[in-house]
Amino acid sequence: MEGVPHVTGADDPEATVPGRLLAVATRLFAEKGFDRTSVQEIVNAAEVTKGAMYHYFDSKDDLLAEIYARVLRMQMTRLERISSGPGDIAERVRAAAADVVVTTIANLDDATIFFRSLHQLSHDKQREVRAERRRYHELFRSLVQQGQDQGVFTDRVPADIVVDFYFGSVHHLSTWYRPEGELSPTQVGDHYARLLLDALRPTTSAS
Repeated sequence: MEGVPHVTGADDPEATVPGRLLAVATRLFAEKGFDRTSVQEIVNAAEVTKGAMYHYFDSKDDLLAEIYARVLRMQMTRLERISSGPGDIAERVRAAAADVVVTTIANLDDATIFFRSLHQLSHDKQREVRAERRRYHELFRSLVQQGQDQGVFTDRVPADIVVDFYFGSVHHLSTWYRPEGELSPTQVGDHYARLLLDALRPTTSAS
C-alpha cells in the first residue's frame, strides 16, 4: 500500500493563502469549536485580510466544508484507481476497505472536526457534501455488488447495508484511535478489511 496520505491543501500548508487558511481554521475549529471561532480570528491567525479570505471562501461554512471535501476528493481519486485497477474483485474490495481506513486515520482531525460540526453548516452546504460522500459510497457499494453478482461474496445481506455498516465503523475511528497506540494505520486498515471480507465470504453447507 502507498504511504499514508495527509491532505493539507498543498505540499506545504503555509505555501498558499487557501492552504494557510485551511490549516489555521482546522486548528481553531479543533481548539475552540466551529461556532466559537470567528472569521476575524481565522484571518488574524493566518495573517491575511478578510478580503483575501473571501477571495477564496465565501464564508466560514465554506472553510468547514472544504476541510472535509479535500479529504473526500483524495479518497475518491484513490477509490477510482483501485476500482479500475488490477486484481480480482475480492482483492480490489480488500484494497478499497483498507485504504479508506488508512486515509481517514491520516486525516482524522479534519474528519472529526467536520462530523462534529456538520449540523452547523447551511442546508445547501450539507446537501453538497452529502452528495459527494454518496458518490464515494456508491462506487464502494458497486464493488461489493459486483462480488455478490459473481458469487464471490455472499448476498445474504444487501450490498448497501454492508457498505453502510462498514462506513459506520470507519466513522467511529475518531472515538478510539490514538497515534501512540500499538497498531499502525496500515495494521488497523488490514484488520478492518479482513473483517469485511470475512463477513462477505459465502457460507458453505455442512456436510
